[in-house]
Amino acid sequence: MSRPIARPFQSMFRLLSRPAVLAALLTLPAFAQATNPSGLPLPRFVTTRSEPINVRVGPGQKYDIAWTYLKSGIPVEIVQEFDTWRKIRDMDGGEGWIHQNLLAGTRAGYVTPIMANGEIALLANQSSKASVRARLGPGFKVTIKECDGTWCEVSASDPSQRSTTYSGFMHQEELWGVYPDEVFD
Repeated sequence: MSRPIARPFQSMFRLLSRPAVLAALLTLPAFAQATNPSGLPLPRFVTTRSEPINVRVGPGQKYDIAWTYLKSGIPVEIVQEFDTWRKIRDMDGGEGWIHQNLLAGTRAGYVTPIMANGEIALLANQSSKASVRARLGPGFKVTIKECDGTWCEVSASDPSQRSTTYSGFMHQEELWGVYPDEVFD
């Protein structure tokens, strides 16, 4: 004979044992963790806004400086947020914290050839058969205008020649600063 107080618990247990309800409850913690102070997706790529910028070992000015960026426009990946501080990762895998005001939403990247020590052809259009506008070596910094999931339109300035800028297209997979198949304009 069941007690009246046990019936609500039996009903709740039956409800919780259903696969759809169980799956929904298991995804709640993941959904709750998806929210962050900015409301923007994580991870995401941005650039440094000013110079110099101190990168700290923790989210606040009381933390030690890990290193300093001496130039602006450096691409970094935001991997975590805490209040107004952003944990970033650079191309070399170094991680540290920067205040959100020191970051910009503009996109830049570094050339990362698939073949070691190779050069990447900056092409006139989105075709592997297009004419070559410039050859860019590993680690060459580019400004990214847009990507369609396969190709990115970029501009590259030669630091040794102040007025020389090349614009064109390169395969998205050969850039650090965009995700595979990411589309933006």
